[in-house]
Amino acid sequence: MNSSLLQGSPATARYARFGRYHVDQQRRRVFLDSTPLRLQGKVYQVLIVLLEKQGEVVTREELRHALWPAGTHVDYVANTNTAINKLRHALNQSANKPSYIETIPRRGYRFTGTAEFSETPFATMKPANSPTAEAIDAGRDQEAPKSDPSRSYQLPTMIAVALILAGMLLGATAATYWISHFA
Repeated sequence: MNSSLLQGSPATARYARFGRYHVDQQRRRVFLDSTPLRLQGKVYQVLIVLLEKQGEVVTREELRHALWPAGTHVDYVANTNTAINKLRHALNQSANKPSYIETIPRRGYRFTGTAEFSETPFATMKPANSPTAEAIDAGRDQEAPKSDPSRSYQLPTMIAVALILAGMLLGATAATYWISHFA
């Protein structure tokens, strides 16, 4: 086992890993393998609260206190349900087949997976069906793939061609009008 794993202090660890998911708590980013997921705001916060108390029931009241400051006037039940549903969707699970988030009726939710915590990034793997499946360097920041430079010129080129064609059409229309009315 890696000596940098922090089993007792998930709240202070920068990185978390469960299954194929990786969390960078400093950057507030979640990855499935090396693909970034769009978990923002309350959805991300719910995940972190559940990870910090993995295996324990997190009551709706605990989630309310963790997600909204005292005196906030929102529909806590609806907003909590929405955040849990979005999190389940992002983690590719349904309420009927929980793989990570279990609903405890009339009490709250429980993270049922096993999360590891570390101060250093975990090595990740490219998807197994990738023709170049290999370990990704754990020290390298995971970023979206760089776009092809030739594609960055496509939109301006299309706009320029459209403007030229529009100018030609306008010129032809004006010439036709001029000839028919003044010739």
